[in-house]
Amino acid sequence: MSADTNFWKQIDQPILVLAPMSGYTESPFRRLIKEIEPTTVLVSELLSAEALRRGSEKTFRLAAYAPEEKHYYCIQLFGSDEAAFIEAAQIVADMGVDGIDLNFGCPSPKVVGSGHGSALLKDSCRSAKMIEALVKSTPLPVSVKMRLGFYDDSNFIQSCKDFEAAGIASIAIHGRTTKQKYTGQADWTKIYQVKEELNIPVIGNGDVTSAAIAVKKLQNLDGVMIGRAAMRNPWIFAQCRAAFEGREIPKKPPLAAQLDFFRRHATLATDFKNEKWAMIELRKHFAHFIRGVRSASQYRDRLIRVESRAEMEVIFAELEGQIGQK
Repeated sequence: MSADTNFWKQIDQPILVLAPMSGYTESPFRRLIKEIEPTTVLVSELLSAEALRRGSEKTFRLAAYAPEEKHYYCIQLFGSDEAAFIEAAQIVADMGVDGIDLNFGCPSPKVVGSGHGSALLKDSCRSAKMIEALVKSTPLPVSVKMRLGFYDDSNFIQSCKDFEAAGIASIAIHGRTTKQKYTGQADWTKIYQVKEELNIPVIGNGDVTSAAIAVKKLQNLDGVMIGRAAMRNPWIFAQCRAAFEGREIPKKPPLAAQLDFFRRHATLATDFKNEKWAMIELRKHFAHFIRGVRSASQYRDRLIRVESRAEMEVIFAELEGQIGQK
């Protein structure tokens, strides 16, 4: 990797990153986030290095991206086999993406049970050697998304040092262990401590639900990664950028504008694949968006079953009727 290809050294700070979330951060949603806040770094859904290596059509579809996602778009790989990572990295580089992110953080029993994701934190020395081999094999910057540890955070700081020594370009840390999954509060204390030990960008992740919280949690870090909060409020990245720059934080758009956001999402998703796929993908997003709307449970039950854009528009018309009644 040359300095010219390492965008982590060129990007303005504080860095904003859309967290990779399986089933949510597909290309149409990523493009909308980029439209809202162009400085956001985008990361694909987690993709199997082995599946890419074997030419899986489904995995290649998940890796696909639009030109608008560039500057910067990374593909996140998971696995545990060094050769698979190296071959997948070659494929990814040929796709013209900006970087590779390694998933060392997924706590899913299925992923962990296969020795992937955050299971790689159990033996950080072995993982560091694998990272070193991968970094040497690709011109792309390699970053890592990880947790504080598997069972506890006793080896966290040393693991991060080992990964930096192996050549990673940046590191994003979720403030929970694998054992915690998503329960309790994310602990950023150790993330701040490890930043004092590393020279690469360190990005914090976990429980950032507003721009005010992002500013409060940033402290000595180089940026924040936001995941679940973006499902309910995709405008959070623009709000965070304004807060970081000392500007007035823009409010979340009114309901009518939010509905137009999903119309745009439906259009992009339909163009990306087809209408049936678009509606299935949007169901998950609707479940988050509808919270806080009057009679939310009623609309949610209908929106998570939509099968066509026409059906979506019927429900949207009813929601717009709420605006006229205020």
